[in-house]
Amino acid sequence: MSSSANTQTLILTRRHIQKLVDLKKTIRAVEQAFVDYDKGEARMPPKIYLDLPEYNGDFRAMPAYIASTKSSSLKWVNAHPENHRYGLPAVMAVLILNDPRTGFPLSIMDATYMTALRTGAAGAVAARHLSDPQSSVVGLVGCGVQAESQLSMLRTVRRIQEVRVWGHQPELIRKFIRRMRIRAERMTMARDIEACVRDADIVVSTTPVRSPIIQSEWIKPGAHINAIGADAEGKQELDSRLIQQGCVVVDDWAQASHSGEINVPLKKGLITRKSIYATLGQIAAGRKRRPASAQKITVFDSTGLAIQDCAVAHLIYTTAKRRQVGRWTRLF
Repeated sequence: MSSSANTQTLILTRRHIQKLVDLKKTIRAVEQAFVDYDKGEARMPPKIYLDLPEYNGDFRAMPAYIASTKSSSLKWVNAHPENHRYGLPAVMAVLILNDPRTGFPLSIMDATYMTALRTGAAGAVAARHLSDPQSSVVGLVGCGVQAESQLSMLRTVRRIQEVRVWGHQPELIRKFIRRMRIRAERMTMARDIEACVRDADIVVSTTPVRSPIIQSEWIKPGAHINAIGADAEGKQELDSRLIQQGCVVVDDWAQASHSGEINVPLKKGLITRKSIYATLGQIAAGRKRRPASAQKITVFDSTGLAIQDCAVAHLIYTTAKRRQVGRWTRLF
């Protein structure tokens, strides 16, 4: 790097980031962020929403600081479901990584792909701590970008032998299977959601639905569920009985209670805060462990945290500097 790099900002596009990704290191970085947060060594104000009903969309601002990596970040992400009309993704994100000592912007990077990475990494952390170590059958409800990331990350923490995939459109399922198939696994298209999840060891739900599509009687005792899709008030993928009867771990109480999988049963009075077993930070730090009962269903309610973005952005930035990837520019 040039000697002037300290006063310049590194621009990283999605293509740059894809060259730098190491799944195992990403999982470790995200796990450490949860541990730091549990110890009070990371700070994360509540996610800020800017609703734009006239455009059927919204923006979300997600700031964070992690002491161990001496890094701060702000992710600015949108959700515009009608963007296909304009040939644009429904969700896009940009992240600024700052030096907390001076406020200098170290990097500006694409965070759309990174968001999928950090969400998949959190799912892998949860599965490693909460699922049966012998888990080998995965049911994917949803076959989009998040499902792809979840499966890729799960493969690093469990020896997967069978993957069942369900989605609204058969052609999208077929494309997903072609894209994600590997020799070590049997990958099939499920005829319906019940066939996808029944007797699966790990279930991953990544849909944007507002009415439960996964019923409690379909989930076998001892299974683990990564509930990813609920990220806004009113969204719910799981039968409330799974939340009432299962061992529920949230990434963050404030976010999950407002917009995670637990938000609907909580508002209906079906559960209370005392119903929540732990946060993922408590689990990762070893302060809480997987329930002793092998029959207990575990549920990870993932809403996506700014500390995850900050941790992965720092990893990407330091790797990019070492490998001389990206473009330096002077903003000031």
